[in-house]
Amino acid sequence: MSQITVIFELIFAVYLFAETVISHADVSESQKPEVEHLLEFVETSDCVFERNGKKYDAKKAAKHIKRKYKHFRDQITTTEEFIEFSGTKSTRSGEDYMIYCSNNEPIKSSVWLLDELSQFREQS
Repeated sequence: MSQITVIFELIFAVYLFAETVISHADVSESQKPEVEHLLEFVETSDCVFERNGKKYDAKKAAKHIKRKYKHFRDQITTTEEFIEFSGTKSTRSGEDYMIYCSNNEPIKSSVWLLDELSQFREQS
């Protein structure tokens, strides 16, 4: 076996190991109910979500957050990271997502989601 073949096989083995480790990152089983609750909380709210200057209803917002969660899942290991990566701000512009509920002042989505997470944990 040539040295190049051995080096190639080692590189490939390291790649497979890294791919396996990375692809299994996600919130722990004990925190998955929190993520599921937050997704349902967003989807069933009566609030309007502002993202990059455009406003969206709750169902479209939840769909967008789910897409971002799927995209960043390998980097997310806690519910707080789920909020940070999926529901806080635009990856494109860096602008915070804003939430408009009833007659209340707009609130950053990070604050809104972290408040709900805290309430959920108190009830659990």
